[in-house]
Amino acid sequence: MLSVHQLTCFLAAYEQGSLTRAAEELGYAQPSVSEQIRALEKSLGVQLFHRVGRGVVPTPVAETMRPHAEQVLAAIAETERAVASVRSLETGTIRFGMFGIARLYAGSALIADVLERYPGVRVELVGQNSTEVVEDLRRGRLEAAMLAISAVDGEGISVRPVAREELVYISADPEHLTSPVTAHRLAQASLVMPETTYRAVDSTRATLRQMLHETGRNPQSRIEVEDVETAVELVGMGLADSVIPRGAAEQLLPRLAPRAGFVSLRPRQFDTFAIVHRSNAVLSPAARLMIDLATRRMQAIAEPINPR
Repeated sequence: MLSVHQLTCFLAAYEQGSLTRAAEELGYAQPSVSEQIRALEKSLGVQLFHRVGRGVVPTPVAETMRPHAEQVLAAIAETERAVASVRSLETGTIRFGMFGIARLYAGSALIADVLERYPGVRVELVGQNSTEVVEDLRRGRLEAAMLAISAVDGEGISVRPVAREELVYISADPEHLTSPVTAHRLAQASLVMPETTYRAVDSTRATLRQMLHETGRNPQSRIEVEDVETAVELVGMGLADSVIPRGAAEQLLPRLAPRAGFVSLRPRQFDTFAIVHRSNAVLSPAARLMIDLATRRMQAIAEPINPR
């Protein structure tokens, strides 16, 4: 029966044209290499090399055998890499990109999902805004991420929408919630908006700008803050209204602004969430695990988008 050791010695001798140089390359004693090749020849019933001076010349049989030996060793190496990458899930670090508000949908629950399966890993959820996470993807700092799709430039990036979430108007004033909010009413509203650092590229603001396009106005914010929790608290104080994803409203209003409520926009507006990674990337088992778990979590809360 052929062995990996025999095939390794065979290829080294073939490439080096010398048993001595093959032994040096492999870090073996020369007699060991000779013994392995003799055993291989005996097993196959053929001669693989002719001795010429201090070197060896492959026979026609060796020429025929070489690509097959390379394929076998390559397959074995790939198997070892696959096993190592799975083993790394047990003790390594898993990094996954996620824009800020997504943590309300799949943050702590996603980490719990991972640790339930692999209690020995270290988990990092990276990112505050979709644009900075995309940059980390492009630079190879991340393999994959869950992002708001409107903020993703598709060049060199694979984008797979997995869910969409309605944007809703939140207010502590009951009179502001009697009917869906039109573009005209939104243009006149006094708003507190999160994501102030990323206001130019924030997906929610981009959607609202498009909604207000026909009015000739942009969303006017009275107050700018960084995080959605602060925005919701200010809404609860009656200092301004806001527009946030429905899932965030359902989770945060009872806790941070119990007197506030929400209504739809007219026409209804949506944020779309997507799994993104570099185009043609070969994803590690860790990245595939995070993609699967994050997609399940997001689709359990938001409206799933299933590929046809």
